[in-house]
Amino acid sequence: MAWFFGIDTSNYRTSAALFDSESRRWHNAGRLLEVPEGRIGLRQSDALFQHVQHLPERILELEAGFGAQVAAIAASTRPRAVEGSYMPCFLAGAGTARSMAHAQGVPFYTVSHQQGHLAAAALSADALALLYQPFLAWHLSGGTTELLYVRPDGPLFSADIVGGTDDLAAGQLIDRAGSLLGLSFPAGAQLELLADACTAREKPFRPKVNDCRFSLSGAQNKIERLHQSGAPRETVARYAIDIVGSAVMEATRQAVQRWQLPVLCAGGVMANRRLQQRMRDAFGARFAEPALSGDNAVGVAVLAAMLHGALHGEQR
Repeated sequence: MAWFFGIDTSNYRTSAALFDSESRRWHNAGRLLEVPEGRIGLRQSDALFQHVQHLPERILELEAGFGAQVAAIAASTRPRAVEGSYMPCFLAGAGTARSMAHAQGVPFYTVSHQQGHLAAAALSADALALLYQPFLAWHLSGGTTELLYVRPDGPLFSADIVGGTDDLAAGQLIDRAGSLLGLSFPAGAQLELLADACTAREKPFRPKVNDCRFSLSGAQNKIERLHQSGAPRETVARYAIDIVGSAVMEATRQAVQRWQLPVLCAGGVMANRRLQQRMRDAFGARFAEPALSGDNAVGVAVLAAMLHGALHGEQR
Protein backbone atom coordinates (compact mmCIF):
# COMPACT_ATOMS: atom_id res chain seq x y z
CA MET A 1 0.00 0.00 0.00
CA ALA A 2 1.36 3.41 -1.02
CA TRP A 3 -0.66 6.31 0.35
CA PHE A 4 -0.52 9.82 -1.07
CA PHE A 5 -2.05 12.81 0.71
CA GLY A 6 -3.63 15.84 -0.95
CA ILE A 7 -5.19 19.13 0.14
CA ASP A 8 -7.40 21.48 -1.87
CA THR A 9 -8.71 24.76 -0.47
CA SER A 10 -10.83 26.31 -3.21
CA ASN A 11 -13.28 29.18 -3.01
CA TYR A 12 -16.10 26.68 -2.42
CA ARG A 13 -14.85 23.75 -0.34
CA THR A 14 -12.18 22.63 2.13
CA SER A 15 -10.86 19.16 1.22
CA ALA A 16 -8.24 16.65 2.35
CA ALA A 17 -7.79 13.22 0.80
CA LEU A 18 -5.82 9.99 0.74
CA PHE A 19 -5.14 7.94 -2.39
CA ASP A 20 -3.61 4.46 -2.58
CA SER A 21 -1.72 4.17 -5.86
CA GLU A 22 -1.77 0.36 -5.78
CA SER A 23 -5.43 -0.39 -5.09
CA ARG A 24 -6.72 2.97 -6.42
CA ARG A 25 -8.78 3.35 -3.24
CA TRP A 26 -9.40 6.87 -1.99
CA HIS A 27 -10.94 8.74 0.90
CA ASN A 28 -11.97 12.36 0.59
CA ALA A 29 -12.97 14.50 3.58
CA GLY A 30 -14.51 17.80 2.56
CA ARG A 31 -17.06 20.42 3.48
CA LEU A 32 -18.58 23.39 1.74
CA LEU A 33 -17.63 26.84 2.92
CA GLU A 34 -20.43 28.74 4.64
CA VAL A 35 -22.02 31.43 2.49
CA PRO A 36 -24.44 33.88 4.16
CA GLU A 37 -28.03 33.56 3.01
CA GLY A 38 -28.75 35.65 -0.05
CA ARG A 39 -25.12 35.88 -1.14
CA ILE A 40 -23.51 34.14 -4.11
CA GLY A 41 -19.94 33.23 -3.19
CA LEU A 42 -17.39 34.57 -0.71
CA ARG A 43 -14.68 37.17 -0.58
CA GLN A 44 -11.20 35.65 -0.67
CA SER A 45 -10.42 36.83 2.86
CA ASP A 46 -13.55 35.11 4.18
CA ALA A 47 -12.77 31.91 2.29
CA LEU A 48 -9.21 31.85 3.59
CA PHE A 49 -10.39 32.31 7.18
CA GLN A 50 -12.88 29.45 6.87
CA HIS A 51 -10.21 27.14 5.44
CA VAL A 52 -8.00 27.84 8.45
CA GLN A 53 -10.95 26.85 10.66
CA HIS A 54 -12.11 23.79 8.75
CA LEU A 55 -8.96 22.12 7.40
CA PRO A 56 -7.80 20.55 10.70
CA GLU A 57 -11.21 18.90 11.11
CA ARG A 58 -11.13 17.52 7.58
CA ILE A 59 -7.74 15.93 8.23
CA LEU A 60 -9.06 14.44 11.48
CA GLU A 61 -11.81 12.71 9.48
CA LEU A 62 -9.16 10.62 7.72
CA GLU A 63 -7.80 7.39 9.18
CA ALA A 64 -5.77 8.06 12.33
CA GLY A 65 -2.04 7.55 11.93
CA PHE A 66 -2.03 7.65 8.13
CA GLY A 67 1.02 9.91 8.15
CA ALA A 68 3.33 7.00 8.86
CA GLN A 69 2.29 5.45 5.55
CA VAL A 70 2.33 8.54 3.33
CA ALA A 71 4.94 8.54 0.55
CA ALA A 72 4.36 12.13 -0.61
CA ILE A 73 2.08 15.12 -0.06
CA ALA A 74 0.64 17.62 -2.55
CA ALA A 75 -1.52 20.72 -2.44
CA SER A 76 -3.28 22.84 -5.02
CA THR A 77 -1.61 26.25 -4.90
CA ARG A 78 -3.34 28.13 -7.74
CA PRO A 79 -6.39 27.86 -10.01
CA ARG A 80 -4.54 26.95 -13.23
CA ALA A 81 -1.02 25.82 -14.04
CA VAL A 82 -0.14 29.01 -15.89
CA GLU A 83 1.89 32.08 -15.03
CA GLY A 84 -0.01 34.68 -13.03
CA SER A 85 -2.76 32.31 -11.81
CA TYR A 86 -3.36 33.10 -8.14
CA MET A 87 -6.05 33.05 -5.46
CA PRO A 88 -5.31 33.64 -1.75
CA CYS A 89 -7.64 30.86 -0.59
CA PHE A 90 -5.09 28.24 -1.70
CA LEU A 91 -2.55 29.55 0.80
CA ALA A 92 -4.28 27.72 3.65
CA GLY A 93 -3.88 24.29 2.10
CA ALA A 94 -0.44 24.90 0.66
CA GLY A 95 1.00 26.02 3.99
CA THR A 96 -0.46 23.09 5.89
CA ALA A 97 0.66 20.53 3.32
CA ARG A 98 4.19 21.92 3.10
CA SER A 99 4.54 21.81 6.90
CA MET A 100 3.22 18.24 7.07
CA ALA A 101 5.64 17.09 4.39
CA HIS A 102 8.56 18.67 6.21
CA ALA A 103 7.57 17.07 9.51
CA GLN A 104 7.19 13.66 7.86
CA GLY A 105 10.35 13.99 5.80
CA VAL A 106 8.50 13.21 2.55
CA PRO A 107 8.38 15.09 -0.78
CA PHE A 108 5.99 18.01 -1.20
CA TYR A 109 4.49 18.72 -4.62
CA THR A 110 2.47 21.69 -5.87
CA VAL A 111 -0.24 21.36 -8.50
CA SER A 112 -3.14 23.46 -9.75
CA HIS A 113 -6.78 23.20 -8.73
CA GLN A 114 -7.73 22.53 -12.35
CA GLN A 115 -5.18 19.72 -12.71
CA GLY A 116 -6.68 18.17 -9.59
CA HIS A 117 -10.17 18.29 -11.09
CA LEU A 118 -8.99 16.51 -14.24
CA ALA A 119 -7.09 13.84 -12.31
CA ALA A 120 -10.10 13.17 -10.05
CA ALA A 121 -12.41 12.84 -13.05
CA ALA A 122 -9.99 10.50 -14.82
CA LEU A 123 -9.66 8.30 -11.72
CA SER A 124 -13.40 8.20 -11.15
CA ALA A 125 -14.10 7.34 -14.79
CA ASP A 126 -11.48 4.56 -14.70
CA ALA A 127 -9.58 6.50 -17.34
CA LEU A 128 -6.24 7.46 -15.76
CA ALA A 129 -4.58 6.51 -19.05
CA LEU A 130 -6.09 9.68 -20.55
CA LEU A 131 -3.68 11.75 -18.44
CA TYR A 132 -0.80 10.33 -20.51
CA GLN A 133 -2.20 11.27 -23.93
CA PRO A 134 -3.93 14.24 -25.61
CA PHE A 135 -7.63 14.66 -24.85
CA LEU A 136 -10.34 17.30 -24.61
CA ALA A 137 -11.74 18.27 -21.22
CA TRP A 138 -14.42 20.50 -19.79
CA HIS A 139 -13.80 22.24 -16.49
CA LEU A 140 -17.32 23.41 -15.72
CA SER A 141 -17.72 24.81 -12.23
CA GLY A 142 -18.92 27.77 -10.20
CA GLY A 143 -16.17 30.05 -11.45
CA THR A 144 -14.83 28.27 -14.53
CA THR A 145 -16.29 27.34 -17.90
CA GLU A 146 -13.32 26.22 -19.97
CA LEU A 147 -12.97 23.72 -22.78
CA LEU A 148 -9.39 22.46 -22.62
CA TYR A 149 -6.93 20.78 -24.94
CA VAL A 150 -4.91 18.62 -22.53
CA ARG A 151 -1.60 16.99 -23.40
CA PRO A 152 1.34 15.38 -21.56
CA ASP A 153 3.87 17.99 -20.47
CA GLY A 154 6.83 16.97 -18.30
CA PRO A 155 5.86 14.88 -15.30
CA LEU A 156 2.20 15.91 -15.53
CA PHE A 157 0.13 17.57 -18.25
CA SER A 158 -0.74 21.04 -19.50
CA ALA A 159 -4.19 22.36 -20.41
CA ASP A 160 -4.72 25.06 -23.02
CA ILE A 161 -8.07 26.84 -23.18
CA VAL A 162 -9.63 26.28 -26.62
CA GLY A 163 -13.22 27.17 -25.84
CA GLY A 164 -15.81 28.04 -23.25
CA THR A 165 -17.46 31.23 -22.05
CA ASP A 166 -16.30 34.74 -22.83
CA ASP A 167 -18.04 36.24 -19.81
CA LEU A 168 -20.30 34.56 -17.26
CA ALA A 169 -19.30 31.08 -16.03
CA ALA A 170 -21.87 28.30 -16.28
CA GLY A 171 -21.86 27.83 -12.51
CA GLN A 172 -22.46 31.54 -12.00
CA LEU A 173 -25.46 31.40 -14.32
CA ILE A 174 -26.82 28.37 -12.46
CA ASP A 175 -26.30 30.00 -9.06
CA ARG A 176 -27.89 33.26 -10.16
CA ALA A 177 -30.88 31.37 -11.52
CA GLY A 178 -31.07 29.51 -8.22
CA SER A 179 -30.92 32.74 -6.23
CA LEU A 180 -33.73 34.13 -8.38
CA LEU A 181 -35.82 31.10 -7.38
CA GLY A 182 -34.96 31.39 -3.69
CA LEU A 183 -32.51 28.46 -3.62
CA SER A 184 -29.46 28.40 -1.36
CA PHE A 185 -25.89 28.62 -2.62
CA PRO A 186 -24.55 26.59 -4.39
CA ALA A 187 -27.75 25.95 -6.31
CA GLY A 188 -26.82 23.30 -8.88
CA ALA A 189 -28.28 20.19 -7.23
CA GLN A 190 -31.44 22.00 -6.10
CA LEU A 191 -31.96 23.51 -9.54
CA GLU A 192 -31.64 20.05 -11.10
CA LEU A 193 -34.34 18.67 -8.79
CA LEU A 194 -36.65 21.52 -9.76
CA ALA A 195 -35.92 20.98 -13.46
CA ASP A 196 -36.75 17.28 -13.14
CA ALA A 197 -40.27 18.25 -12.08
CA CYS A 198 -40.81 20.49 -15.13
CA THR A 199 -43.94 19.59 -17.14
CA ALA A 200 -44.20 22.74 -19.27
CA ARG A 201 -40.84 23.17 -20.94
CA GLU A 202 -40.10 26.60 -22.44
CA LYS A 203 -38.69 26.82 -25.96
CA PRO A 204 -34.91 26.71 -25.33
CA PHE A 205 -32.61 29.67 -25.93
CA ARG A 206 -29.44 28.57 -27.71
CA PRO A 207 -26.40 30.81 -27.22
CA LYS A 208 -24.39 31.40 -30.39
CA VAL A 209 -21.19 29.33 -30.43
CA ASN A 210 -18.27 30.36 -32.64
CA ASP A 211 -14.99 28.44 -32.66
CA CYS A 212 -16.02 26.67 -29.42
CA ARG A 213 -16.66 29.96 -27.59
CA PHE A 214 -19.92 31.47 -26.36
CA SER A 215 -21.43 34.14 -24.10
CA LEU A 216 -23.86 33.51 -21.24
CA SER A 217 -24.56 37.07 -20.07
CA GLY A 218 -27.50 37.39 -22.44
CA ALA A 219 -28.83 34.10 -21.12
CA GLN A 220 -29.12 35.57 -17.64
CA ASN A 221 -31.40 38.30 -19.00
CA LYS A 222 -33.55 35.67 -20.71
CA ILE A 223 -33.89 33.70 -17.46
CA GLU A 224 -34.82 36.83 -15.49
CA ARG A 225 -37.47 37.81 -18.04
CA LEU A 226 -38.96 34.30 -18.01
CA HIS A 227 -39.17 34.41 -14.22
CA GLN A 228 -40.74 37.87 -14.25
CA SER A 229 -43.36 36.64 -16.74
CA GLY A 230 -44.72 34.33 -14.05
CA ALA A 231 -43.39 31.04 -15.42
CA PRO A 232 -43.36 28.14 -12.92
CA ARG A 233 -40.16 27.73 -10.93
CA GLU A 234 -39.66 24.28 -12.48
CA THR A 235 -39.84 25.75 -15.97
CA VAL A 236 -37.30 28.45 -15.14
CA ALA A 237 -34.93 25.85 -13.67
CA ARG A 238 -35.19 23.61 -16.74
CA TYR A 239 -34.72 26.62 -19.02
CA ALA A 240 -31.50 27.66 -17.25
CA ILE A 241 -30.02 24.16 -17.35
CA ASP A 242 -30.96 23.70 -21.02
CA ILE A 243 -29.18 26.93 -21.94
CA VAL A 244 -25.93 25.71 -20.41
CA GLY A 245 -26.38 22.30 -22.01
CA SER A 246 -26.99 23.77 -25.45
CA ALA A 247 -23.81 25.89 -25.35
CA VAL A 248 -21.65 23.08 -23.99
CA MET A 249 -22.94 20.55 -26.51
CA GLU A 250 -22.30 22.79 -29.51
CA ALA A 251 -18.84 23.85 -28.33
CA THR A 252 -17.96 20.17 -27.77
CA ARG A 253 -19.23 19.24 -31.22
CA GLN A 254 -17.00 21.87 -32.82
CA ALA A 255 -13.97 20.77 -30.79
CA VAL A 256 -14.43 17.05 -31.49
CA GLN A 257 -14.89 17.78 -35.18
CA ARG A 258 -11.56 19.65 -35.17
CA TRP A 259 -9.38 17.42 -32.98
CA GLN A 260 -11.04 13.97 -32.97
CA LEU A 261 -10.08 13.33 -29.33
CA PRO A 262 -11.85 11.72 -26.35
CA VAL A 263 -13.72 14.00 -23.96
CA LEU A 264 -13.39 14.08 -20.16
CA CYS A 265 -15.69 16.24 -18.03
CA ALA A 266 -14.85 17.72 -14.62
CA GLY A 267 -16.33 20.29 -12.26
CA GLY A 268 -19.48 20.52 -10.18
CA VAL A 269 -21.76 21.71 -13.01
CA MET A 270 -20.89 18.55 -14.92
CA ALA A 271 -22.60 16.50 -12.20
CA ASN A 272 -25.93 17.40 -13.84
CA ARG A 273 -27.46 14.13 -15.01
CA ARG A 274 -29.30 15.57 -18.00
CA LEU A 275 -26.15 17.18 -19.35
CA GLN A 276 -24.15 14.01 -18.70
CA GLN A 277 -26.59 11.87 -20.67
CA ARG A 278 -26.53 14.24 -23.65
CA MET A 279 -22.72 14.33 -23.64
CA ARG A 280 -22.41 10.54 -23.35
CA ASP A 281 -24.87 9.91 -26.17
CA ALA A 282 -23.27 12.41 -28.55
CA PHE A 283 -19.55 12.13 -27.78
CA GLY A 284 -18.96 9.15 -25.49
CA ALA A 285 -17.81 11.64 -22.86
CA ARG A 286 -16.54 10.38 -19.51
CA PHE A 287 -17.45 11.82 -16.12
CA ALA A 288 -16.51 11.73 -12.49
CA GLU A 289 -18.93 10.28 -9.99
CA PRO A 290 -20.80 12.99 -8.02
CA ALA A 291 -18.37 12.92 -5.07
CA LEU A 292 -15.48 13.71 -7.38
CA SER A 293 -17.26 16.10 -9.75
CA GLY A 294 -17.17 19.06 -7.41
CA ASP A 295 -14.13 20.40 -5.60
CA ASN A 296 -12.15 17.67 -3.86
CA ALA A 297 -8.59 16.76 -2.87
CA VAL A 298 -8.52 13.26 -4.37
CA GLY A 299 -7.21 14.51 -7.70
CA VAL A 300 -4.43 16.38 -5.89
CA ALA A 301 -3.44 13.14 -4.13
CA VAL A 302 -3.47 11.31 -7.49
CA LEU A 303 -1.14 13.94 -8.91
CA ALA A 304 1.19 13.44 -5.93
CA ALA A 305 1.40 9.78 -6.92
CA MET A 306 2.08 10.68 -10.54
CA LEU A 307 4.83 13.13 -9.61
CA HIS A 308 6.31 10.52 -7.27
CA GLY A 309 6.38 7.94 -10.06
CA ALA A 310 4.03 5.61 -8.20
CA LEU A 311 1.33 5.07 -10.82
CA HIS A 312 1.99 2.01 -12.94
CA GLY A 313 0.36 0.71 -16.10
CA GLU A 314 -0.43 4.08 -17.70
CA GLN A 315 1.63 4.39 -20.84
CA ARG A 316 2.62 7.67 -22.43
